[in-house]
Amino acid sequence: MNLYGFSQEHGFQKSQKGNEGLSLPVKLVEKSYDHFLVPKHVMLSKEQAAELLKKYNLTLDQLPKISSKDSAIAEYKPVKDEMVKIIRNSPTAGKTVYYRRVI
Repeated sequence: MNLYGFSQEHGFQKSQKGNEGLSLPVKLVEKSYDHFLVPKHVMLSKEQAAELLKKYNLTLDQLPKISSKDSAIAEYKPVKDEMVKIIRNSPTAGKTVYYRRVI
């Protein structure tokens, strides 16, 4: 057990900063998209994306962006201008859905 009440047996390690003072422990997560705080990400097909853009009278440029290197979608190997559907759990609304364009 260390100063922060965490031990290495629970998967926590000190950051790699060195001995320049106290550093907070960092929990190592093998796959960040499996973490309970990361919302579900779904890649949309071209047909689904076109239907969605038509339904809401949008262009691809009007959507918020997400990097193709984002760890939540990197496993899908996304290509520029594909669309991602993000489903978040909400305590008030149940589930909320967001859409992003891959850059």
